[in-house]
Amino acid sequence: MAAAESLASVPEHWRALALEPPRAFGAPPIAGRVRSEPEDFIVDEVLGFAPAGDGPHLLLRVRKRGANTEWVARELARRARCRPFDVGYAGLKDRHAVTTQWFTVPRGKDAPDEWLGVTGEGYAVIEAYAHQRKLPRGALAGNRFELRIRDVAGDREALATRLEAIRARGVPDYFGPQRFGHALSNLARVAAGDYRSDRAFGLSAARSLVFNAVLARRVEEGSWAQLEPGDVANLDGKGSVFDVEDVDEALSGRVTALDVHPTGPLWGVGEPRPRGRIAAVEAAVCSGFAAVCGALVSEGVDMARRSLRVAVRDLAHAFEGDALILQFRLTAGSFATTALREMLDAADDR
Repeated sequence: MAAAESLASVPEHWRALALEPPRAFGAPPIAGRVRSEPEDFIVDEVLGFAPAGDGPHLLLRVRKRGANTEWVARELARRARCRPFDVGYAGLKDRHAVTTQWFTVPRGKDAPDEWLGVTGEGYAVIEAYAHQRKLPRGALAGNRFELRIRDVAGDREALATRLEAIRARGVPDYFGPQRFGHALSNLARVAAGDYRSDRAFGLSAARSLVFNAVLARRVEEGSWAQLEPGDVANLDGKGSVFDVEDVDEALSGRVTALDVHPTGPLWGVGEPRPRGRIAAVEAAVCSGFAAVCGALVSEGVDMARRSLRVAVRDLAHAFEGDALILQFRLTAGSFATTALREMLDAADDR
C-alpha cells in the first residue's frame, strides 16, 4: 500500500492520536530540524546490570549507524553460525540514528576478544563479555539521548522555563509515531481489521492507539501527572502496579518526586482495575474503540498497564550557534520523540 493510501485509510482522529496527541505544556516556544544526519540523533542503551563474566552466551555492545536492529541481529547470527532466533536484543532502535545497543549470541568456541572489532555494513562490535543467558526483550534500565536540533528559531528563555517544568513533572508517555508504522501502515491494518498479515505489529499498534486515547483524555483534563482514588499506579521504571485507595501526603510526595505515576490500559483479556471516576473515564474513551478492544480480546492479548508519564532525567541543553544540543535519559519503552515534542516543534528530516 502506498504511503498516501495508507494514511488516507486511517480515521482522522486515529491519525491525531498517533501523530499529534494533545501536549501537556502547550505550544512549544521554539522550532528546528532534527535528524538531518544520523549523528544528530545519538542513543545509548543503559542495561542496568553488569555482564556475568562467564556462561554460554556472549554479551556484545554494538555501535550502529543507519542500520536496522533486526538486520544487525541477522548479521551477528551469520557470524556466530546460529539461528537468528538465538540472537537476543532488548529492543528495537531507530535506523536513522547512531546507537549503541546490546546483543547476545551463543558463545560456541569463540572467546569474547575474538568479537572485538567485528564489523559489517553500518555496525561494529565495540565490547564483548561472556554472559549467562540470552538477552530478553525489555531487559533495559533505559536509554540516554543526545540530540542536535538544527536551524533553531524562537524564544530561548521560554525554552529554559519549559525544560524546568519538564524536569519537575515529566511528560506524557505517549507511544510515538514509530509504533504505528511508516505512513501509519500498522494502523491502516487495524482500521481494515487485519490482525493476521503482521500480527505482532498490528496488535501492538491497536493497544498503543487505545492507550494514547486514554492518555490524551487525561492530558486534556489535566490529571495525567497526578493520582486520585481509583487510579492504578506504578513505580518509576518498574512493571509492578498497585491500586490507589487514598492519596495521602506520603503518596502525593512520591508522585511529586516522580517515583510513582498513574497508569493507563494496554487493552486485552481481563478486567480493568481502575475504580470510580477513573474507571468511568477509561470506559468512556474505550467505548469509542469497541471494535479494536474486541479484536484484542479475541486475539488473546492479556490486559496490562503502562505509566501515563515518564520522567525526563538528566535533562540538559546548550546552544551552538543556531543549533540546540539536548541530553536526557528515559526509562525503557518510552519514546524520545514523545519527550521532544513537549520541548519544541521538530521537523524530521528523515
